Amino acid sequence: MNIPADASAAPLWPGPDTTLSVRDTFGIDSDLRVPAFSTRSEHVPLRDDSYQFDPETTLAIVAGFTHNRRVMLQGYHGTGKSSHIEQVAAQLNWPCLRINLDSHVSRMDLVGKDAIVVSNGQQITEFRPGILTWALQHPTALIFDEYDAGRPDVMFVIQRVLEVEGKLTLLDQNRVITPHPAFRLFATANTVGLGDVSGLYHGTQPINQGQLDRWHIVATLNYLAHDKEVEIVLSRMPEYATPENRALVSAMVSLADLTRTSFMHGELSTVMSPRTVISWAENTRIFGSLSTAFRLTFLNKCDDAEKPLVAEYFQRCFDQELALESGNASFY
Repeated sequence: MNIPADASAAPLWPGPDTTLSVRDTFGIDSDLRVPAFSTRSEHVPLRDDSYQFDPETTLAIVAGFTHNRRVMLQGYHGTGKSSHIEQVAAQLNWPCLRINLDSHVSRMDLVGKDAIVVSNGQQITEFRPGILTWALQHPTALIFDEYDAGRPDVMFVIQRVLEVEGKLTLLDQNRVITPHPAFRLFATANTVGLGDVSGLYHGTQPINQGQLDRWHIVATLNYLAHDKEVEIVLSRMPEYATPENRALVSAMVSLADLTRTSFMHGELSTVMSPRTVISWAENTRIFGSLSTAFRLTFLNKCDDAEKPLVAEYFQRCFDQELALESGNASFY
């Protein structure tokens, strides 16, 4: 993404210019209307017309866009927290950016820093805004992924924009950044800020309670219901919409459900998301083999010690034995 050198000099970008019906747009029984943009811009996510919107989660996200509420989505890995926010933004033509708060994201990445540039043949020092500084001044929905894995110095920067007015003070620049009226802030987390007591999410940490209280809405997104996930896969793969292939897709989703249950119990370190199931179905069409596609799509991602359990799930769902050689897995 190209960020202007002097974001403060940019004009006030226009905000939403229309509204959409929640009922017509998301298929949810509600009379609410949500602000939206009539045209797309370069930072609007691609729209997935087959996406299934969870009603409660969607209403929470819509409230964030409509009333400028800070919204955090909590849930297990693979439930589609970030993609849910992105797909709502896509329907609204609302520009949307994601930042993964891993250990490499620093305060300067968010706020910005001075950089030496060449202007008129001379080297000068110029302030280069970070992603947070830039997004604050534009009609943008900013998503902080893995919010409970952020570094302490980064979290305190974010806490500044979680205040009521959401202003960001740039001490080095002697400037105060006022958020654009159409700036929105979202976050996704696996542990809702309470720390990882299950051992499933290494690297996460408790979130300062004062900061957690500044998030106006906290919604929980669980895995899709079995039948709904089957319909999603079939919508992506219409050639599977026969009675025989529908049963096959249902068994694939059943296997995914087993991996998720084991993941929640700490028996597996890798989980099949709906996206993985779709990839498995697509790879089955490419390779002409359900087992080969399964190995290339999911099994090779698993720890060797966990592969026998995954093979047991495969046998349970498809009544096919998977021969596992020592060190490597191969299917016959």
